[in-house]
Parts: sequence; C-alpha cells; structure tokens
Amino acid sequence: MKKITLRGRKVYGGSVEGEALVTKESLGGFGTFDLKTGIVIDFSHEWLGKSISGKILVFRTGRGSSAWTIAHQALRFTGRSPKAYLIKENNPQTALGAVVARIPSMTDFDQDPTKVISTGDWVKVDADKGIVEITRQ
Repeated sequence: MKKITLRGRKVYGGSVEGEALVTKESLGGFGTFDLKTGIVIDFSHEWLGKSISGKILVFRTGRGSSAWTIAHQALRFTGRSPKAYLIKENNPQTALGAVVARIPSMTDFDQDPTKVISTGDWVKVDADKGIVEITRQ
C-alpha cells in the first residue's frame, strides 16, 4: 500500500478518518441527496445512488444557493452526514456548510485532491494541522 500526504488549509477543524468518495464535479445541497438516507438522488451527478454518509467527500466546489448549508446541516441532524469535506475550490457555500454542519474540512491543497485521492482510498484528515494522509486501496 502506498501512502501519500497532502497539505492544505483548515476550513473547519477536527480529525477523522474513513473511506473517500471522490468526484471532479461540484456538489449541491437540496435535491442532491435524500436527507433521511444520505443517498445521492441528483440524476445529473456521478454519485447517483451512492451514500455520502460516513464518507470523506472529495469534490471540486459547492454549487447552488445558501440552501447548501441547510441541506448539509440537515444531514447532520438525521445522522447521515459525511465525516469530512476535502474541497479543491472553497466558496461561501462550502465554508459556511462545514461550520454549520460541524464537519472537518480543508481546502487550498498543495496538490489537487480530486486527482491524488481515489474513491475507496482510506483517508485520515487532521484539519487542525492541515494534513491529509491517504492510503491507496
């Protein structure tokens, strides 16, 4: 197994580890996933039918309105939230969403996380230290 380390900037602190779910696409809020199950229901998204619950989400940026934050917070309330966000291009939706949902999040990486991390990789996120350790599966 190969280990890779990324360095980035904290959006919201905390340390978690888990399986990565990666897309080069942006991630929406309402209408993207079923808030009760965490399963992606957006027919235009490559994650259609996949669960984001308990995953380390690696994505380009957030898309949509300020409702992005409400949808991601609702996932926390239903116990279906992801463990962390690794965001290539941070924006107001993803920054506020991470804080409101209390999800460890990072951005401004030394390498593009959507290219370095693959779905299924085991990822350890230490947002407070600005370090992501990836173990290829």
